[in-house]
Amino acid sequence: MRLEQVDWVDIPAGLLRRGTPVDEVAAVARRYADTGVPVEWYMKEAPRTEIDVPAFRIARTPVTVGQWTRFAAATGRPVPQTPRDHPVIGVAWEAATAYCRWLGERLGLDVRLPTEDEWERAARGDDGREFPWGDEYRTGLANLVDLGIGTTTPVGSFPDGAGPFGVLDMAGNADEWTSTLYAPYPGAPAEVPAAEDWAFDRHITRGGAFRHDRDLARCARRHGAYEPDLEAIGVGFRLAAPPA
Repeated sequence: MRLEQVDWVDIPAGLLRRGTPVDEVAAVARRYADTGVPVEWYMKEAPRTEIDVPAFRIARTPVTVGQWTRFAAATGRPVPQTPRDHPVIGVAWEAATAYCRWLGERLGLDVRLPTEDEWERAARGDDGREFPWGDEYRTGLANLVDLGIGTTTPVGSFPDGAGPFGVLDMAGNADEWTSTLYAPYPGAPAEVPAAEDWAFDRHITRGGAFRHDRDLARCARRHGAYEPDLEAIGVGFRLAAPPA
C-alpha cells in the first residue's frame, strides 16, 4: 500500500450518547480510585447528552512513523527513530493539521483531524459502552501502563480491543489529537473549569497512551496535552475525512 493511502472506516450517521451522567460521576471516580484521578477530572465528561453525529470516515489506526516520513522529508521535520509501523508521537497539533493538509492535497480529499464528538462516536458506537470493546476493562486489549511495555507498539496490535465499527487503537498506544478546543459541555456542573490554563495545548486529546492508566481508555474520558514533551507523553493523531 502506498504511504499516501489510508485504510478508512466508514462511520454512519447516528446517535452518540456523549459523556457521563452527572449522577454517575462519583461512582466512576470510585471505580478508578486506584489510579489517583480526582473526581473533578471526570466532571468534565458531564452531562450525558444524546447528539446526532453526521456520517464521516476515520482512519482505522493512528498515523504511523512510516506514513509521517515522506511528509517530514518534504517539510524538513524530524523523523522519529521508532519503527515505521508504530504510531508517530511527539507531534504538535499544528504539525498534525499540517500533515492533514499535505495528505489531503495528494488525495484530493478534505483530510483533517476528527472532532471530539466524532472520535467518541467511532470509539463508542450507538451505545454508552465504557471502553471501545465493551463495558469491562480487560488487560491485554490496549497498550496501557498495566502491560509494562513502556513505549509504543505497532498499530493494530490489539485487534480484540477494536471498537464497534472496527477502528483500532482507540485506547492506549498514542494519545490522539482532536480538532476540538477544550470547553465545558453545555450544562456542565458549575465546578468544571471554563478553561484549562495549565494545559500545554488547549485542544482535546482522546484515548490515552502507553504511559497512561485504564481510566484514559474510557470512551468518555476527556484529556489534553498537559506537558510540553509530547513524545514523552505519547501524543499522536489519526485522520478523518468526509463520508465516501
